[in-house]
Amino acid sequence: MTAHTTTPGAAGELTAPPTTSSSRRRSTRRLALAAALAGPLFYGSAIAQMLTRPGFDLRKHPLSQLSTGELGWIQIATFVLTGLGVLALAIVHRRVTQGLGRRAAPLFIGIFGAGLIAAGCFVMDPQFGFPLSAPEGAVPMSWHSIVHSAAAAIAFTALAVACIVLLVRDIRRRALWPAIGNGVTALVMLLPVSPESASVQVALTGIVAFTWTTVVALRLRRAA
Repeated sequence: MTAHTTTPGAAGELTAPPTTSSSRRRSTRRLALAAALAGPLFYGSAIAQMLTRPGFDLRKHPLSQLSTGELGWIQIATFVLTGLGVLALAIVHRRVTQGLGRRAAPLFIGIFGAGLIAAGCFVMDPQFGFPLSAPEGAVPMSWHSIVHSAAAAIAFTALAVACIVLLVRDIRRRALWPAIGNGVTALVMLLPVSPESASVQVALTGIVAFTWTTVVALRLRRAA
C-alpha cells in the first residue's frame, strides 16, 4: 500500500482516502486521462466531419445531424466514446474527492455521460438538405429524434446540477477560481436556446461543457 496525505485537490476538493493501492491509483489516473480526452475527441471529430461532409452548414444543421447518412456512424461512435469518457470522469470524481458533493456530483456527471451515449444511439432525422438526399425543409420528428433531443437536454441539465453542487462546495471552501468555473458552466448549460441560432448555440454550449470536463479531469488526475 502507498500512503498519501490528504491535501487540497481539484476545484478546491480534498483527495480521497489517505491510503490507496498503487494499482488503483494508476487505474484512476488512466480513467482521468480518458475523461480529459473526451472533449477534444468530440470536437476534433465534429470539426473534421464539418469540413469534409458535403452540405453541412452549422448555421442550420446541429452537430447531432452528423449522425445521419452513410457516414453517420462516425458521429454516433463519437457520441458514445465521449459519453464513456464522461462516465470515466464520474468514477474518478467519486474515487478522488471527499466531503460535500462526493456522491451527488459524480451521480450527475454520470447522467451527463449516459445522456451523451443515448444521444448517439438515437439519431436525429435527416432534414434541411443534410445529408444531401434529405428534404430541404424541416420534417416531423420521429420517435428516435425525440429521444435524442430529450437525452441531450437531460445531459446538459445534469451537468449544470453537478456544477451547482460543486459551486456550493467551492464557496464553502473559498476556492475562487473553481467556483467561477463551475458557476459559469452551470449558467451556460441552463441558458434558453434561441430558435434562430440553436445549432451554433448548442455547439458553443458543448465547447463550454467539454472544456469543463477536460479541466476537471486533469485536476483530478493530479490529485489522484
